[in-house]
Amino acid sequence: MQFYYGNQMPLRVLDEAEFWKHQEEEHTVVIRELVANLEQEYVNALKEWEGAFAETHHRVIRYIETVNRSKGQVSQALYQDIMQLTAFCLEQSNEFINLCRTIMKESEPVSANPTAKVVLNHIIVESEYFIGVAQTILYQ
Repeated sequence: MQFYYGNQMPLRVLDEAEFWKHQEEEHTVVIRELVANLEQEYVNALKEWEGAFAETHHRVIRYIETVNRSKGQVSQALYQDIMQLTAFCLEQSNEFINLCRTIMKESEPVSANPTAKVVLNHIIVESEYFIGVAQTILYQ
């Protein structure tokens, strides 16, 4: 976590989202690279998720830049937009966790690959960590 935000909740939660959306984007590649014979439906889904995470990551960066330009004077409208974006980020992470769990449960190549299972579990834990951290920031 970066420390340019002081006690400003909008920047704290955006900073976490910026880091974790980039991580989740990279995780889609890790899964595809680790399981070379992964079923095409999951490869396609992971590629779609990679793009979705990249788009969300860029949206978060734009909001960080907007908040920084406001010099701490976050309007109520901007605050609400940030809350909506954060809710979207959390839901996106939950959906990605569901995909990872489905892959672990239904993919034959993953079932036969103990390393892939460990990595997928780790990826799930990291996305769950983001959700927990973001909720803590929002509700403290």
